[in-house]
Amino acid sequence: MNMQFQQHNLTESQLSPANAVVDELCAAGEPWVKQLNAGQTFRIIDLEGNQAVDTLFYNAHHAPERYSVNDTIRNQNRLYLTTGSKLYSNFGNVMLTIVADTCGRHDTLGGACAAESNTVRYALDKHSMHSCRDNFLYALTHDPLCEQLGMSKRDLPSNINFFMNVPVTEDGRLDFVDGISAPGKYVELRAQMDVIVLISNCPQLNNPCNAYNPTPIRLLIWD
Repeated sequence: MNMQFQQHNLTESQLSPANAVVDELCAAGEPWVKQLNAGQTFRIIDLEGNQAVDTLFYNAHHAPERYSVNDTIRNQNRLYLTTGSKLYSNFGNVMLTIVADTCGRHDTLGGACAAESNTVRYALDKHSMHSCRDNFLYALTHDPLCEQLGMSKRDLPSNINFFMNVPVTEDGRLDFVDGISAPGKYVELRAQMDVIVLISNCPQLNNPCNAYNPTPIRLLIWD
């Protein structure tokens, strides 16, 4: 398979924030959960630039169906996401489509930071630092939308990292490097089914994915 690594398809949206039915901020390092209905459009804005936004999607009516990195990469033969990319579920269905993107490339492979990975990659004393896995696990077991679907830590798959820059080296390693985003850059997705959106606005301080300074993001939804 001739995997396509680079992908930049910059496309601006015509939607106005004034018409959004949801317009919220997610603080630096915090989780955020919302239901997105089929046909609605969802925008994530990197307010200050170089903020990694770890994101999961679940079928809002059947939690075992969720975003699948394997299906998404295999079905499109691309490692990175941008305008036109489809996000597939582990059932082979299209969950969302990226319809606008002013950043140009989003990571599918870097995963979520965790106490364990912080310890292995950086130092033993990083174990207690807050992580995306902490955010995901808390939301899965405490948020009402997740609770009503009976979700738990067993429902934690691999995630997308919007705005994060994780190049794949020639010898197959992943590098966590400075982002290619900037203040005000955004990615916009249209839901093809009812989905639960689960975000960890990454708290990572040990690598450049957040420019060593986690910042807020803005989240909007249109009917």
